[in-house]
Amino acid sequence: MHAASAFTLREDEVEISAIRAQGAGGQNVNKVSKAVHQRFDIRASSLPDEIKTRLLQFKDQRISADGVVVIKAQQYRSLERNSFAAMARLRELIAAAAFVPPPRRATKPTRGSQQRRVDSKVLRGKQKALRSRVGDS
Repeated sequence: MHAASAFTLREDEVEISAIRAQGAGGQNVNKVSKAVHQRFDIRASSLPDEIKTRLLQFKDQRISADGVVVIKAQQYRSLERNSFAAMARLRELIAAAAFVPPPRRATKPTRGSQQRRVDSKVLRGKQKALRSRVGDS
């Protein structure tokens, strides 16, 4: 399954609220809400069921126990850029859940590689045997 075409994220399912950013910001830091708190309920979303289950199985600190993704974005000094950044992070998280790695096919080592492995083991054993004392055996 291709990750990009597997899902469409509807903007009306994402709840965005403006909050005050932490850290440096000068005189404006306590007056203007520039950071973004984004909430996305996985269970109530329109995502396909297999993506929902994979998302809920993620061990990610941004996903709460009741299945809500909470993303805080405060990297930029504008509210609009922070909301775009939060949306991009949510899309990355969902794309990671949408990606299904191809199943691994078990293979056997070739006869030549098996022989090279045994030969190197024998060679290492001979080298170690040469390190022992002459009288010991």
